[in-house]
Amino acid sequence: MSTAGKGKDERAAILVADDDPDIRLALEMLLQYEGFEVWTAKDGREAWKRLEAERANGRGPALVLTDLKMPNVDGLELLDQIQTTPAPPPVILISGHGDVATAVDAMQRGASNFLEKPLDENRVLVTLRTTLREGKLAAENTGLRRQLAGRWEMVGESPVMERLRDQVAQVALSDVAVLVTGENGCGKEVVARNLHYLGPRAAEPFVTVNCAAIPGELIESELFGHEKGSFTGAIDRRVGHFEAADTGTLFLDEIGDMPLDAQAKVLRALETHEITRVGDSKSRPVDIRVVAATNADLTRAVEDKTFRMDLFYRLNVVPLRVPPLRERKQDLPLLVTRFLIELAERAGRSPMVVADEGLEFLSTLDWPGNVRQLRNVLEGAAVFTSGEVILREDLEEVVAGGPGLRAPSQGASASLGSYDPFDATSFEEFKNESEKRFFELRLARNDGNIKRTAEELGMQRSHLYKKLDRYGLR
Repeated sequence: MSTAGKGKDERAAILVADDDPDIRLALEMLLQYEGFEVWTAKDGREAWKRLEAERANGRGPALVLTDLKMPNVDGLELLDQIQTTPAPPPVILISGHGDVATAVDAMQRGASNFLEKPLDENRVLVTLRTTLREGKLAAENTGLRRQLAGRWEMVGESPVMERLRDQVAQVALSDVAVLVTGENGCGKEVVARNLHYLGPRAAEPFVTVNCAAIPGELIESELFGHEKGSFTGAIDRRVGHFEAADTGTLFLDEIGDMPLDAQAKVLRALETHEITRVGDSKSRPVDIRVVAATNADLTRAVEDKTFRMDLFYRLNVVPLRVPPLRERKQDLPLLVTRFLIELAERAGRSPMVVADEGLEFLSTLDWPGNVRQLRNVLEGAAVFTSGEVILREDLEEVVAGGPGLRAPSQGASASLGSYDPFDATSFEEFKNESEKRFFELRLARNDGNIKRTAEELGMQRSHLYKKLDRYGLR
């Protein structure tokens, strides 16, 4: 809490309601000496009128200190009225010795604390400061959760997005495992975060693990942690992702790329709710909700024996499919608006808009990189835009100047094989588009499975990832 003078609080307002004038005066003098602004009322009715009058002027108390038994409107009735207001202030009840049970009941109804008569000055100040500090922390936490929820909002009004949003809202309230599927760049992590922030674990950790980015020899240490000296390079004890996510949500992204031996250990951890650090014999309990995501066909992976059937069924309790952008093009204007606002905030400039002919152009593209690719195109177009309106030619310059996107030709299929590389206007474009289409076709042939595609092409998976990032295919 902020302070002024000799460690005193700045003038936050405290409303004191008590029918005993001596107690009212004593509390008023004590709190004013401590630097608070004090409003007083002789009963609950007068206190409520003061609250309404101050609220009409855009003000409100930082805390309400009220006697339990008062004429007209008592402390419980005042508490109930306060609880109906937006962002109600914390309420501390003052009770007589025989009213402790009633005061405890009042706390269950929303009161923050209670003080027993006769009042002790030190006890009053400690309780008041603790309540104010807890209220401030709660407000900051609520604001943070709103900010996070806004950042990860599921944008779209298309039927497929409305259905997905309803499914997420329902599933978030449970604690079951969820498998989120969809193409690269379509927003699987957004779905996972909504499952977390809309659920009972929202205030707890959300830990993301990219299973494809962790080398096979380190994945067990990354997931479960290790003890100092357990292997070469283990110079310190490390807490793994499972422990870090305890009481919260563990998001296993690209789960289809996890090695088989690690899959067995993950399955055991999910079934026993216990983990063991590498180099340790002691198991530790973990309480987590698991959300996994993949762009691969895990059913086929199970058939190919590259993914464990028992783990698949353990993760796939509730399957959620995120639609690609080409299936919800009516959401393009909303997505464009959202991304441009975010880009403007990050750059410290006024939000831009896309001209109507620019939106029409965007709707003709097939978006193999989905929502992520749309954001990248807008970010690039913003560089070419001198004013606040992004024109069609700005967008065309970004699309033509780099690989990844092509509007379908008149009457042509939007399939992968519809592009003729000999339509290229330069050798550089021919090379880029041909390579991009080659990787696109091979990835589609393997149902989006990056690991299998890399093995088929004889490439390091990390090298393939770089190619896919370059062409907006992830």
